[in-house]
Amino acid sequence: MKPSDKIIILGGGLSGLSLAYYLRNKPFNVTILEASPRLGGRIHTVAGLLETPLELGATWFSARHPNLLTLVAELGLTTFPQFAEGVSLFQSKSFEPPQKFFIPASEDPSYRLAGGTGQLIEALAKQLDPSSIHLDTEVTGIQEVQQGVVIQTANGRTYQANQVVSCIPLPVMASKVNVTPELPLEVGELLPTVQTWMGGSIKFAVEYATAFWRSNGYSGMLYSQADIVIEMYDHTSADGQRFGFTGFLSPGSVSFTQEVRKELVLRQLGELFGPEALSATTYVDKVWNDKFLVAGNAVIHRPHQNNGHPLLQQSYLNGKLYFGGTETARESPGYMEGAVVAAKRLALKLKVGN
Repeated sequence: MKPSDKIIILGGGLSGLSLAYYLRNKPFNVTILEASPRLGGRIHTVAGLLETPLELGATWFSARHPNLLTLVAELGLTTFPQFAEGVSLFQSKSFEPPQKFFIPASEDPSYRLAGGTGQLIEALAKQLDPSSIHLDTEVTGIQEVQQGVVIQTANGRTYQANQVVSCIPLPVMASKVNVTPELPLEVGELLPTVQTWMGGSIKFAVEYATAFWRSNGYSGMLYSQADIVIEMYDHTSADGQRFGFTGFLSPGSVSFTQEVRKELVLRQLGELFGPEALSATTYVDKVWNDKFLVAGNAVIHRPHQNNGHPLLQQSYLNGKLYFGGTETARESPGYMEGAVVAAKRLALKLKVGN
């Protein structure tokens, strides 16, 4: 294989790994540089004390996400519908009882992956050469040279390639990666304004030994304007043997410690579902504002602001730099489907000898 056929992908999330997967049978030598100590990006599944797969990141998809579903099928993974049948709760005021409403089983449900969304990341990684994946490798610079690009990293190592694809969040790219020569002015102004889906969100998951809420006719769905948990869903595993909830916390709780958030979450669930809700075997949460997702203080943009922008579809540095990642997708940007759509677009665009 010629040295000019080397491609470097920045970011080992779903889009970066999917791109490497789609390129695996093409005449490219692909290297993935991931700044964090793990693969997955905004997909982050952890195991509870009872081995329940608990989602702290991307979780749901639907029949409207055909590219993701095709990839899932190719990798031999199993989907199952999100449980939502039964009595759901809505809290409008802290001093009033919750409103109850019944939702029948949906004809067009959301789906989850058996074993957790992390199974998708693991399955993709297994299709790739382990030596091509470099964790804890934060990129600080991209320099165009005659034969391609030189990539500088925070650990002092440099990489050379014919082309580079950045699948990291675009504001992080703008803030952390020095591109030489500079990108066009309109591109430099655009990147910091592209909203990163889930940026600033607080996702939580809680595990239980039994699904006591189902026994009492509850769906596990909760929406609240009055307490720390603002959105929640049943998180029972695909085999129906492990149980829990997952959802989102009020953005204002970012200033609390995780221990305080846990205390407030369990208190709210105890008031709604009874004393059994106080006996969680595992509580975890994740504030999505780390340096790998947002650049400095998270800027509040409109949802999906500038996602799929025409300037993100173009190449730069004379065809040597491309932008990938879910926020570049024109279809379902910000979601797992968008990550796969972006990867498929780039896999078709990248040519040997560019």
